[in-house]
Amino acid sequence: MSSINTKLPFVELGKFLSQFTLDKPIQRAGVLYNELYFEKFKDLIELSQSHNGWFTREQVYFSIQSWAEALTEENLNQWVSNYNFSNVEPKTIGLILAGNIPLVGFHDFLSVLISGHKALVKTSSNDQHLIKFLANYIISIDPKLSQYISFTDGRLEEFDAIIATGSNNTARYFEFYFKDTPSIIRKSRNSVAVLSGSESHDDLVALGDDIFRYFGLGCRNVSKLFVPKGYSFEAFFQAMYEQKEVIYYEKYANNYDYNKAVFLMSNFKLLDNEFLTLKEDPSYASPISSVFYEYYDDIVDIQNRLSTDAEQIQCIVSTDLIEKSIPFGQTQKPKLWDYADNVDTLSFLSSI
Repeated sequence: MSSINTKLPFVELGKFLSQFTLDKPIQRAGVLYNELYFEKFKDLIELSQSHNGWFTREQVYFSIQSWAEALTEENLNQWVSNYNFSNVEPKTIGLILAGNIPLVGFHDFLSVLISGHKALVKTSSNDQHLIKFLANYIISIDPKLSQYISFTDGRLEEFDAIIATGSNNTARYFEFYFKDTPSIIRKSRNSVAVLSGSESHDDLVALGDDIFRYFGLGCRNVSKLFVPKGYSFEAFFQAMYEQKEVIYYEKYANNYDYNKAVFLMSNFKLLDNEFLTLKEDPSYASPISSVFYEYYDDIVDIQNRLSTDAEQIQCIVSTDLIEKSIPFGQTQKPKLWDYADNVDTLSFLSSI
């Protein structure tokens, strides 16, 4: 099975997903197998929050629309054009997926199939329903895919390579357990924003989406700010005000109250707008409802720091202050060729 054969089901999946918007899912003529899947998927989206309290309708619909925009024939062609899968002998790739945000493991699933391999999937208990539904949909488009997709609730067995995502602690276990197997092992990472102080209001509003999308649970969420010495946070907080509704979500509010109390009991100095705390801290990984910040004197120092700490960083956001940084508001809208941890998954899959 080559990548050419597997593009069509994903293009059709993109068309199917494009019907599901937060305002109102609308069934469109010409979308394959709508009669079997449209209402069921709409119901599954509505049930997502009962499966995982962080998977609100808004967050799930955002993820679905992001994938709808990614899964076009043009994007798929551009993505795979730099690889040659013609000589791929199908191997079984074990996938251990994370579950921190909706469909977070779908890129690995897609990568395995588009490269002609078989996916043996162990989902996270926090996100086990959406990806199985999409797998059933593409199997309806191309029944041969049923031979290439399997899910397991138990221990992974009989695989040729592994792609596993987890925390730093689980990554150590993965590295030991899979030490004799070709693998990609992903650890915890965080994303940062580097500000100059001259950002527009719109820039900072877009940064708010980088911080608050998925409640900050993703590795592509900005959890740390680098700001010039003397920086005033007034404009930043004015822009963040557009995210104020987040505090009305109970799980987020509980984290805000708890983490703020912990900081205050430790006598940490905080900046606070009643739904987000800012704490000066050299670490990258801030807790939910908080963002760490650090002052800098020279942007070159930050460039060097981020280069040194590259293995801890997923995304860097700035207005071209840092090489290879991305624009504000784009962290949770990756392209198909934006690989997690900057590890080229398709290159790995084409070489095993």
